[in-house]
Amino acid sequence: MTTREEASALVLRMQECFNTRQFDQAADLFTPDFANHSLGATGFDAGRAAWREVVAQFPDMRVVADDILVDGDKVAIRSSVEGVAAADGDTQPPMLIEIFRIDNGRLAEAWGITEAPTLASDRSPTTATGSRARRSTGG
Repeated sequence: MTTREEASALVLRMQECFNTRQFDQAADLFTPDFANHSLGATGFDAGRAAWREVVAQFPDMRVVADDILVDGDKVAIRSSVEGVAAADGDTQPPMLIEIFRIDNGRLAEAWGITEAPTLASDRSPTTATGSRARRSTGG
């Protein structure tokens, strides 16, 4: 069983791989049959492709963990998104909320949603695991 500290370190390592664009190094963090429910895809390759797509659109994008909650084999992480220009008048940065299931110390499943203001480019970022962002109309 994965400890709280190990679970937190795992999701932080995933974010570090995204933020430093070391996508290939993240592959070992995921199980071979990793299920990304937001993308409707299985395996890390789909997430890696989504990461590459999002950084092509938002080259300065970084995700920063604000809260990490661990309960059994699940980890929930709320993250701020930096480096994504919001449209004029928007002051709140996009926020990611992701839930992961951990199996044998690796990420096995993910669900995610993004609460994002209108972006200057009128495109929404994807979550750290590659799911397409959804704009929220309020909170």
